[in-house]
Amino acid sequence: MAKPRARELGLPLPGTPGPYNAITDVPGVLVGYRTLDGVADNGRRIQTGVTAILPRGRDSEPQPVWAGFHALNGNGEMTGTHWIEHGGYFVGPLCITNSHSVGIVHHAAARWTIQQYADAWQREHLWAMPVVAETYDGVINDINGQHVSEADALAALDAAKGGAIAEGNVGGGNGMICYGFKGGTGTASRIVEVDGQSYTLGALVQANHGQRAWLKVCGVPVGERLEDELPAGLERERGSIIVILATDAPLLPHQLKRLAQRAGLGIALAGTPGGNNSGDIFLAFSVANPRPLPQVSPTRLNLDYLNDECFDALYLAAVQATDEAVLNAMLAAEDSPMQKPEGLCRAIDGERLRELVVR
Repeated sequence: MAKPRARELGLPLPGTPGPYNAITDVPGVLVGYRTLDGVADNGRRIQTGVTAILPRGRDSEPQPVWAGFHALNGNGEMTGTHWIEHGGYFVGPLCITNSHSVGIVHHAAARWTIQQYADAWQREHLWAMPVVAETYDGVINDINGQHVSEADALAALDAAKGGAIAEGNVGGGNGMICYGFKGGTGTASRIVEVDGQSYTLGALVQANHGQRAWLKVCGVPVGERLEDELPAGLERERGSIIVILATDAPLLPHQLKRLAQRAGLGIALAGTPGGNNSGDIFLAFSVANPRPLPQVSPTRLNLDYLNDECFDALYLAAVQATDEAVLNAMLAAEDSPMQKPEGLCRAIDGERLRELVVR
């Protein structure tokens, strides 16, 4: 049985979420997981996985996904961002895994793209440049064993679906730690009104960042009151956070870059300043303006987009959804044994957290 999410606990969170309060509230966006749990030949624990996002579902024709990228602290990896910065889009899936599995997941995502759009790849001289991001799970997982396989990544892509999605110890977030508590995968969404039109903005995070003393929830410095439970070895930050923002609002790449920057304000609400060892890397994309790839498009093109002067509601939604997604990741997580150092990484106690916030 799933644990209560942040809103279900009664935490006073602002904004209006979509029906699933998830990134999958954005039309067409699908999310899948491959979660690995087991024991390696060397006796070390395997607790890792892959998270896959299909921005345009399983469309048979490749289309650009307009995007913007921002690194608050670049101690990490997200592939494909050079072209996103210059071209303003990516094509195909977006995946998240652990730090030592980026290569194999990238290989799998490229294979998936070539197979999914086989006709176009046969007709044209097209290249596959998937987006793959990572955070470090070596405290809990045998990360040096590189246990994620191509088959695992393809399984996550094949499992992608809409509607309600799992959180906590799932997919790439399976072995992550957040503010000294068990972290992982989390999601949230907001409905935004702009000039009488409703849009959806969703966030998905792989939360593996922060020190216990920094943690704030709804403005309350709860971390200072929970430091007595901090296991040895978790006093410093060794992790990162990936934030993916999705929307159906029609935005240009430079606008999406500005939107991605607001994820930094979202994670700051929970107290992190963006630590030196934390790769705080964010991507925002829009599913609006579907069209053929530029390589097969005419010379002159038009894009529908919102006036920058109308963006405040979207910025606020990005901040709120990011903050809530981190909370949902922590609240859904389950206790996990640590192996480097040995110990137990506990999940946050939702009821105790609620009491601290309310009091």
